[in-house]
Amino acid sequence: MEQPSTQPKLKSELGLLDGTMLVAGSMIGSGIFIVSADIIRNVGSAGWLIAVWVITGFMTLTAAVSYGELSAMFPKAGGQYVYLKEAYNKLVAFLYGWSFFAVIQTGTIAAVGVAFSKFAAYLIPAVSEDNVLVALPVGSYNFTISAAQLVSIITIILLTYINTRGVKGGKIITTTFTLTKLMSLFGLITFGFIMLKGDVWNANWTNAWDMHGLGKDGSITQLTIAGCFGCYSSINGGFYF
Repeated sequence: MEQPSTQPKLKSELGLLDGTMLVAGSMIGSGIFIVSADIIRNVGSAGWLIAVWVITGFMTLTAAVSYGELSAMFPKAGGQYVYLKEAYNKLVAFLYGWSFFAVIQTGTIAAVGVAFSKFAAYLIPAVSEDNVLVALPVGSYNFTISAAQLVSIITIILLTYINTRGVKGGKIITTTFTLTKLMSLFGLITFGFIMLKGDVWNANWTNAWDMHGLGKDGSITQLTIAGCFGCYSSINGGFYF
């Protein structure tokens, strides 16, 4: 007589919608609302802005398809840890796991917290970075804590607590926030077409492929592709093509 398996298994708490929103929420973050400004400062034109987004979208889609194939090949809990262990060895996977925990994911969470407080300040000016709550001189450094930093810390602690209570609470938060982000994006697209003005459209696309850098002081630096591979940009201290 066949004995029932006593091997512990993970509980299936996430449905199709929850899983879809989890993946979409991890891909569509605050960066899509923030990064465009940095891109346009470096390329200075609508055409190159769209081109950059198309390239990064293709890269993201390629990565997503690759991870889908890997998850089908190795259907185990652990994600990238499992893939690195199978591709290389346990040491590489172990080092990546701790790097992900101590640096990669923590840095991402901190950046998202700061982005949340930055956008919240437009609705509630009291939580802006300009509202300094604590200012302590520590040697030659002036240690400050602003209202935006405090909001970021509280938000991270609150969401961490909700996720430690179980998967159900976490999936509700994730699904709600992701649906909100998707509706916001679709809303921007829809209202963009509704409020479309011909003169603004023509102004943006007249010199759509004229690449130039925009400095924070309002200065404009003309950039060219030919002969500029690896040229150094004095605008933001980085390399451009």
